[in-house]
Amino acid sequence: MGRALLILGWLATAGLLATGLLGFQVSPASGVGLHLLVALFSSLLILFSHCWIMFYLIGTGKAIKTAVADHDLDQGFATKTIEFKNRSYPWLMMAMGVVMATFIIGGGVATKVIPPWIHALLFAGALSVQIRSLLLEGQVLMANDRLMQEVDRRIDTAEELGVL
Repeated sequence: MGRALLILGWLATAGLLATGLLGFQVSPASGVGLHLLVALFSSLLILFSHCWIMFYLIGTGKAIKTAVADHDLDQGFATKTIEFKNRSYPWLMMAMGVVMATFIIGGGVATKVIPPWIHALLFAGALSVQIRSLLLEGQVLMANDRLMQEVDRRIDTAEELGVL
Protein backbone atom coordinates (compact mmCIF):
# COMPACT_ATOMS: atom_id res chain seq x y z
CA MET A 1 0.00 0.00 0.00
CA GLY A 2 2.79 2.40 0.88
CA ARG A 3 4.52 1.86 -2.44
CA ALA A 4 1.28 2.44 -4.33
CA LEU A 5 0.80 5.74 -2.51
CA LEU A 6 4.38 6.71 -3.24
CA ILE A 7 3.87 5.97 -6.95
CA LEU A 8 0.73 8.10 -6.81
CA GLY A 9 2.79 10.90 -5.27
CA TRP A 10 5.35 10.71 -8.09
CA LEU A 11 2.56 10.78 -10.68
CA ALA A 12 1.11 13.83 -8.95
CA THR A 13 4.55 15.45 -9.05
CA ALA A 14 4.72 14.80 -12.78
CA GLY A 15 1.32 16.51 -12.99
CA LEU A 16 2.69 19.43 -10.98
CA LEU A 17 5.60 19.74 -13.39
CA ALA A 18 3.19 19.60 -16.37
CA THR A 19 1.12 22.29 -14.67
CA GLY A 20 4.18 24.52 -14.46
CA LEU A 21 5.06 23.97 -18.09
CA LEU A 22 1.49 24.77 -19.11
CA GLY A 23 1.53 27.83 -16.86
CA PHE A 24 4.51 29.32 -18.63
CA GLN A 25 2.63 28.96 -21.92
CA VAL A 26 -0.49 30.81 -20.72
CA SER A 27 -1.31 33.88 -22.77
CA PRO A 28 -4.36 36.12 -23.05
CA ALA A 29 -5.28 34.27 -26.25
CA SER A 30 -4.91 30.75 -24.82
CA GLY A 31 -6.41 31.40 -21.39
CA VAL A 32 -5.78 29.32 -18.29
CA GLY A 33 -8.25 26.47 -18.94
CA LEU A 34 -5.93 23.49 -19.36
CA HIS A 35 -3.38 24.90 -16.90
CA LEU A 36 -6.13 25.25 -14.28
CA LEU A 37 -7.51 21.76 -14.91
CA VAL A 38 -4.11 20.04 -14.65
CA ALA A 39 -3.26 22.17 -11.59
CA LEU A 40 -6.48 21.17 -9.84
CA PHE A 41 -6.02 17.49 -10.61
CA SER A 42 -2.35 17.31 -9.63
CA SER A 43 -2.85 19.43 -6.49
CA LEU A 44 -5.66 17.18 -5.29
CA LEU A 45 -3.59 14.11 -6.08
CA ILE A 46 -0.68 15.50 -4.06
CA LEU A 47 -2.97 16.21 -1.10
CA PHE A 48 -4.52 12.75 -1.39
CA SER A 49 -1.20 10.91 -1.53
CA HIS A 50 0.38 12.80 1.38
CA CYS A 51 -2.70 12.48 3.58
CA TRP A 52 -2.98 8.77 2.91
CA ILE A 53 0.70 8.22 3.59
CA MET A 54 0.19 9.96 6.93
CA PHE A 55 -2.81 7.71 7.68
CA TYR A 56 -0.83 4.68 6.53
CA LEU A 57 1.98 5.50 8.96
CA ILE A 58 -0.57 5.99 11.74
CA GLY A 59 -2.22 2.65 10.98
CA THR A 60 0.97 0.64 10.68
CA GLY A 61 2.34 2.35 13.78
CA LYS A 62 -0.77 1.31 15.73
CA ALA A 63 -0.47 -2.26 14.41
CA ILE A 64 3.20 -2.43 15.45
CA LYS A 65 2.43 -0.95 18.86
CA THR A 66 -0.32 -3.53 19.38
CA ALA A 67 1.94 -6.39 18.22
CA VAL A 68 4.68 -5.21 20.58
CA ALA A 69 2.25 -5.15 23.51
CA ASP A 70 0.53 -8.43 22.65
CA HIS A 71 3.74 -10.39 22.06
CA ASP A 72 5.99 -8.71 24.64
CA LEU A 73 8.47 -7.45 22.06
CA ASP A 74 11.08 -4.73 22.41
CA GLN A 75 9.46 -1.29 22.84
CA GLY A 76 12.05 0.10 20.43
CA PHE A 77 9.90 -1.13 17.56
CA ALA A 78 7.02 1.13 18.61
CA THR A 79 9.41 4.01 19.22
CA LYS A 80 10.72 3.78 15.66
CA THR A 81 7.23 4.32 14.25
CA ILE A 82 7.02 7.60 16.14
CA GLU A 83 10.39 8.59 14.71
CA PHE A 84 9.11 7.88 11.20
CA LYS A 85 6.17 10.21 11.74
CA ASN A 86 8.26 12.92 13.37
CA ARG A 87 10.71 12.79 10.49
CA SER A 88 8.20 12.87 7.64
CA TYR A 89 5.11 14.78 8.81
CA PRO A 90 6.64 18.28 8.80
CA TRP A 91 7.74 17.87 5.18
CA LEU A 92 4.42 16.37 4.13
CA MET A 93 2.51 19.22 5.72
CA MET A 94 4.84 21.79 4.17
CA ALA A 95 4.43 20.22 0.71
CA MET A 96 0.65 20.25 1.04
CA GLY A 97 0.66 23.84 2.28
CA VAL A 98 2.90 25.19 -0.46
CA VAL A 99 0.97 23.35 -3.18
CA MET A 100 -2.33 24.73 -1.84
CA ALA A 101 -0.89 28.24 -1.58
CA THR A 102 0.41 28.04 -5.15
CA PHE A 103 -2.99 26.91 -6.44
CA ILE A 104 -4.85 29.61 -4.51
CA ILE A 105 -2.42 32.37 -5.52
CA GLY A 106 -2.91 31.23 -9.12
CA GLY A 107 -6.46 32.52 -8.86
CA GLY A 108 -5.10 35.91 -7.89
CA VAL A 109 -2.80 35.86 -10.88
CA ALA A 110 -5.70 34.91 -13.20
CA THR A 111 -7.71 37.88 -11.94
CA LYS A 112 -4.62 40.13 -12.21
CA VAL A 113 -4.63 40.94 -8.49
CA ILE A 114 -1.29 39.24 -7.83
CA PRO A 115 1.82 39.52 -10.03
CA PRO A 116 2.71 36.31 -11.92
CA TRP A 117 6.25 36.19 -10.52
CA ILE A 118 4.87 35.42 -7.04
CA HIS A 119 2.96 32.44 -8.43
CA ALA A 120 6.06 31.29 -10.35
CA LEU A 121 8.20 31.57 -7.21
CA LEU A 122 5.65 29.59 -5.19
CA PHE A 123 5.55 26.98 -7.94
CA ALA A 124 9.34 26.54 -7.78
CA GLY A 125 9.11 26.18 -4.01
CA ALA A 126 6.21 23.75 -4.25
CA LEU A 127 8.02 21.58 -6.78
CA SER A 128 11.23 21.45 -4.74
CA VAL A 129 9.43 20.74 -1.44
CA GLN A 130 7.29 18.11 -3.15
CA ILE A 131 10.31 16.29 -4.54
CA ARG A 132 12.11 16.46 -1.18
CA SER A 133 8.97 15.13 0.54
CA LEU A 134 8.67 12.22 -1.85
CA LEU A 135 12.30 11.24 -1.40
CA LEU A 136 11.84 11.33 2.37
CA GLU A 137 8.56 9.39 2.11
CA GLY A 138 10.35 6.70 0.14
CA GLN A 139 12.98 6.34 2.85
CA VAL A 140 10.42 6.32 5.66
CA LEU A 141 8.08 3.88 3.92
CA MET A 142 10.93 1.46 3.17
CA ALA A 143 12.13 1.64 6.78
CA ASN A 144 8.55 1.18 7.99
CA ASP A 145 8.16 -1.87 5.73
CA ARG A 146 11.40 -3.38 7.05
CA LEU A 147 10.23 -2.73 10.62
CA MET A 148 6.89 -4.47 10.00
CA GLN A 149 8.71 -7.45 8.48
CA GLU A 150 11.06 -7.65 11.46
CA VAL A 151 8.14 -7.55 13.92
CA ASP A 152 6.39 -10.31 11.94
CA ARG A 153 9.61 -12.35 11.88
CA ARG A 154 10.05 -12.03 15.65
CA ILE A 155 6.45 -13.08 16.26
CA ASP A 156 6.79 -16.07 13.91
CA THR A 157 10.06 -17.14 15.57
CA ALA A 158 8.52 -16.88 19.04
CA GLU A 159 5.49 -18.93 17.93
CA GLU A 160 7.74 -21.62 16.41
CA LEU A 161 9.69 -21.86 19.64
CA GLY A 162 6.44 -22.05 21.59
CA VAL A 163 7.20 -18.90 23.56
CA LEU A 164 3.82 -17.32 22.72
